[in-house]
Amino acid sequence: MPNTEFLSVGKISGVFGVKGWVKVFSHTQPRENILSYSPWILRKNDKSEEFKVTDGQRHGNAVVAALEGVDDRDMAASLMGSEILIRREQLPKPKADEYYWADLVGLRVETESGIYLGAVDHLLETGANDVLVVVDGEIERLIPFLLQHTVISIDLEAKRMVVDWDPDF
Repeated sequence: MPNTEFLSVGKISGVFGVKGWVKVFSHTQPRENILSYSPWILRKNDKSEEFKVTDGQRHGNAVVAALEGVDDRDMAASLMGSEILIRREQLPKPKADEYYWADLVGLRVETESGIYLGAVDHLLETGANDVLVVVDGEIERLIPFLLQHTVISIDLEAKRMVVDWDPDF
């Protein structure tokens, strides 16, 4: 499955009860938003299978879900460790100046004067703001993701991000 067509939104982390419900570690914000993306493609050991989400809710810090065709604890246990993927077209279109993290990963990052800093490897969520982890070989830079401040422009078509950042930092 190409990375551009599918996005990882969570993982099956356990079982819940005896009727086949699964515990889910969700990457969505808020966590229970993962329940609105159905069907899920569960990938484990290079095998993928599609499941319709029939019910679910937030349960403490986790999310629990019922999947069509998963009717007992043993079936649910067999899904533990599965990555939860959705099709990109299941996501709503982002508004202006909003970006999905998955769209930023891999972008070429350079300063306003054209100095190459590396590529976005991943992002970190902090209390104050998100942080870009930009990697160039052995060099790793942590750049605050602040639009119109440190992040000057993003061109998804050109796979390029321009930042106001000192290359020596």
